[in-house]
Amino acid sequence: MTTLEKLKLIIFAATLSLSGQVAAQLDGPKILMEDAGNYFLDSPDSTKWAVIITGPTVGETNQAQFRQWSFSLHDILARDYGYSSDTITLLYDRGAPALPGGDRVDGAADKTGIEQALAELGTKVSTGDQITLYLIGHGSGAEEEAKFNIVGPDITGVEFSQLLDQFDQQDIVIVNTTSASYGFSTSLSSEGRVVISSTRSPSERFDPVFSRYFIEALDSRNGDRDKNNRVSMLEAFEYAKSNVEAWYEEQGRLASEHAGLDDNGDALFALNPTIDASDGRLAEIAYIDTLVDDSANLSPAARDLKAQMQETERAVFILRGRKQDFLEADYWQQMQGLLVDLARVTGRFNEVAGIPDEEEAGENELQSEQTDESQPLR
Repeated sequence: MTTLEKLKLIIFAATLSLSGQVAAQLDGPKILMEDAGNYFLDSPDSTKWAVIITGPTVGETNQAQFRQWSFSLHDILARDYGYSSDTITLLYDRGAPALPGGDRVDGAADKTGIEQALAELGTKVSTGDQITLYLIGHGSGAEEEAKFNIVGPDITGVEFSQLLDQFDQQDIVIVNTTSASYGFSTSLSSEGRVVISSTRSPSERFDPVFSRYFIEALDSRNGDRDKNNRVSMLEAFEYAKSNVEAWYEEQGRLASEHAGLDDNGDALFALNPTIDASDGRLAEIAYIDTLVDDSANLSPAARDLKAQMQETERAVFILRGRKQDFLEADYWQQMQGLLVDLARVTGRFNEVAGIPDEEEAGENELQSEQTDESQPLR
């Protein structure tokens, strides 16, 4: 976070003062994290893993597109988000294609390949790690018979969910971008799990373009709406959904896909998730990037401060999603404390990390900018 953003937080915190009250320095982050069930804590010693599974398709156009999406996703995660070949597993069609980039592929997208890859991952992960699974390809069926089309016998949502049961000590995100993905996705819904589906019903069987825009949200952090240099699952979902809608409008076509998100375990996917609704709160704190991203040259002290920044920011998001649980004065008092804490730790991080001061530029911009009190970090 830049000095400019730090200044914005400090000034915003001051505007929240109620009847001259002074911001209390609370143990907000710890309390709020307990309320959130300790999901997606993003601690410094946790690891994030990605599993990309790309099913088979027919036709050169579709094959080229699936390959491009798969390889691009792999490369963006490695280049921009702190992943490596050790933390990314790519299962592709029948295995490594005899094409440039085939060395990224770790195995075939068949039942044996999926079972073996997840079993191997199960031996590597630790408590508190985050696993994100990206499904690219075709789907079919409904309810318990909903399937993800892979090489050989297809796999049902129920079967896939059973494979994920071994990761009960890890945070799970599933981004299902296949056609007719809804039925399969509902089988994966569970408490503390973020599930994204590119379609809302089994009847949406045409190939979605959701993958294209979800990956675009990650590329160059296009989806980073709150400008904290991170991309959450909620931000990536909203970016992709908005661009899918715009694409169909530009094409003059009736949309044949409607993406949904579920993160409260009720298997009911919200088309417009928000932090103050039933779905959206976990997705907002489920980040794609790892803590080590962009941190290879940071000192241990700077990395610890970066972790504190992310922990406090997480607490801000959780508190904002629980606003209705507080009296107005109590809510703003807690928010003040968190925002001041965030500004202070950001300042310390900038000093330790040697980030150039942008004080003068920040002051000039702040003089011409109005603070939005209803959306603290938006």
